[in-house]
Amino acid sequence: MRRAAALIAAAFLASPAAGAAPATVRQYADLALSPGGDRIATVESDAAPDSPSRPHGRVVLRAAATGAVLQTIDPCAACTYSGLAFAPDGRLAFLARQQGTTRLMLAGRAAPLATIDGIAQSPRFSPDGRQIALLVTIGARKEAGATQAGVRQVGEIGEANDEQRIALVPAAGGVVRPISPPDRYVYEYDWTPDGAGFVATSARGNGDNNWWVAELDRIDAASGAVRLIAAPKLQMNQPRVSPDGRTVAFIGGLMSDFGSIGGDVYAVDIAGGVPRDLTPDYRGSFTSLLWGRAGLAGSALIADRVAIVPLDPGRGPAAPAWSASVAMAAGDAKFARSADGRAIAFAGQDYGHAPAIFAGPASAPRPLTHDNDGWPALVSARSISWQSGPYRVQGWLLAPAAAPRAERYPMVTIVHGGPAAASVPAFVWQGSNADLARAGYYLFLPNPRGSYGQGEAFTRANMRDFGGGDLKDILAGIDAVEREAPIDDARLGLMGGSYGGFMAMWANTQTHRFKAIVAGAGLSNWISYYGTNGIDQWMIPFFGKSAYEDPDAYWAVSAIRTIRSARTPTFIYVGERDIEVPPTQSVEYWHALREMNVPTSLVIYPGEGHGIRGPDNAIDVRKRTVAWFDRWLGKGR
Repeated sequence: MRRAAALIAAAFLASPAAGAAPATVRQYADLALSPGGDRIATVESDAAPDSPSRPHGRVVLRAAATGAVLQTIDPCAACTYSGLAFAPDGRLAFLARQQGTTRLMLAGRAAPLATIDGIAQSPRFSPDGRQIALLVTIGARKEAGATQAGVRQVGEIGEANDEQRIALVPAAGGVVRPISPPDRYVYEYDWTPDGAGFVATSARGNGDNNWWVAELDRIDAASGAVRLIAAPKLQMNQPRVSPDGRTVAFIGGLMSDFGSIGGDVYAVDIAGGVPRDLTPDYRGSFTSLLWGRAGLAGSALIADRVAIVPLDPGRGPAAPAWSASVAMAAGDAKFARSADGRAIAFAGQDYGHAPAIFAGPASAPRPLTHDNDGWPALVSARSISWQSGPYRVQGWLLAPAAAPRAERYPMVTIVHGGPAAASVPAFVWQGSNADLARAGYYLFLPNPRGSYGQGEAFTRANMRDFGGGDLKDILAGIDAVEREAPIDDARLGLMGGSYGGFMAMWANTQTHRFKAIVAGAGLSNWISYYGTNGIDQWMIPFFGKSAYEDPDAYWAVSAIRTIRSARTPTFIYVGERDIEVPPTQSVEYWHALREMNVPTSLVIYPGEGHGIRGPDNAIDVRKRTVAWFDRWLGKGR
């Protein structure tokens, strides 16, 4: 296994070709591998840096052995494609969306199999290939997910919720038939091997808010009847049914957002019961699962490496079949697998290397595509580890590749969102990281306690302690970086979004070490936040009680409480329709800084949710971010 990992690292991590960068970066999304392991399907697009519009994608079929393009499918110039899914016999289905309508398509067939008035996602063929299940939101009022822009809060509030339901369509085409009850929002699902039903994570009521209290259910395909399997006091992702139909596995743990996955692997009898932890005390976080006739396997983040880990439901995890310091992505999981388990495929990248499709044996995947080989690296990346209290903490130091010689360099520390998440390798070519690297800044991306990658005890270590031990970890990490890199301690910046935005706001009141701060969608007052956000259920696992039951715990970590200690100039930005962290949190913080005569600027971007997605708005955030650091830290060059 170690030799195979070394070989793929050498193949992927060789220095990119010198010279001018290509005009675009090839992106590979929704990767799927055929059951026979001979074909790879992706949604491919060519993204230009700083483009004012999103690139148009197309469905591409490639030979898994060579990467050669076998077919390009693009029936709709105005559509976006997603949800690539192979049937047991190798047919390929996908979704084509144009504005408010989604069509279920079959490769090689011009007419759609079905049309949905609203959102559809996650199509999957039944075990016999005769039906296709998918999640549908008929007449959706907003995009699915709490990070998306919320609906306007007018009229009687809280009386209408989008409903995401499991629906069935004949594989030959026909009417979309919702199966699961209309009062239940389904987040994820998997077919049972007999095709008679599904296992799913679901919750009643508001789908954005109630994922944190979702239960694991069995849903009958004929009647839609729901039977509870388990309702553990943890968050669940990636439910998977065993080939014999007797057991359900899932990833469970303390998680911040649906889709930001990390935790242990659990198993429970499909008839119901108490889930048992298959990976107790595992020194890593599982991020996806696959279960088929080839057995149970998952991806895991282990410190600074991602690994593919075989699992035995009776004995637990085996040694990784493969690992490397890269980021992986596929459709239903972080990697796709052939039916016999002999082949895998995924899209991979790291900080210095643009995305490529990888495929091959599970122990030795290799890069198949080379469309992006001409992109030079803007940064050189280095994994840093340090001791902070009882924990060994890891993070990434990115050095600007083209920085001129200097005795000391300014550095910006970037705190990830979450808090249950992690900074993992992602190609640096556009965005604030690229802009700062081009301007000569070092970048430090710590994974403090509360992050994934070190096991569940580490992820849970900041419960009821936001801004406590995690801030100590970050400051200790900066000390460690300064011992190994030429960083000017007098020119340190801090930035982050969501939880990272909270940490940026909070740190301003706890330390004067940073000389400039950028806070995106941050939380400044946990009491007012609890009563105004659209996802208050997420705080119960982290705080133990609501703000009404235990206000002291929330007020203790509110930057507004200690705002008189703030000194650092802060640029603040947020989306107008952010339901995860409403813009009122940023307004409250901005107002307080102005009262304290601290230099500050606030921008609220119209129509945006939790994260700035509009190309023009994203470019504006980037320009303001670099200008802010240049103003207060001195230009990196």
